[in-house]
Amino acid sequence: MSDLKSPKITKSDAQWREELTADQYRILREHGTERPFTGPYWNSTEKGLYRCAACDEPLFISDTKFDAGCGWPSYFEPVKPDAVIELRDTAHGMVRTEIRCATCDGHLGHVFPDGPPPTGLRYCINGHSMVFEPQD
Repeated sequence: MSDLKSPKITKSDAQWREELTADQYRILREHGTERPFTGPYWNSTEKGLYRCAACDEPLFISDTKFDAGCGWPSYFEPVKPDAVIELRDTAHGMVRTEIRCATCDGHLGHVFPDGPPPTGLRYCINGHSMVFEPQD
């Protein structure tokens, strides 16, 4: 993978609606979430790369995926440190850290400090915010 930073992608609301499925749009553009144990990839063990469903940027690799028992795909680190951005989220009466795609600003999920070594982090990601590329 290249160390070059991808240019920021911005599109109109109409463009995003045309390019994304209804679930992808609701999650990525409207900061929605899928119900636990219902979205794609929550129990997948296939080897490969998870990319942003909106802009195709690499986000996570299967080697960092683990079963957190929460019903969403969980990873202990992104594919590279600048693949995601973190934002303070105070919605729903909670203080959490929201995770967004650094390239298109799409909502992915949240990160929590209760993951496994080596990072101790749990990136809890909506499956509909990603597409999977199997490893050859």
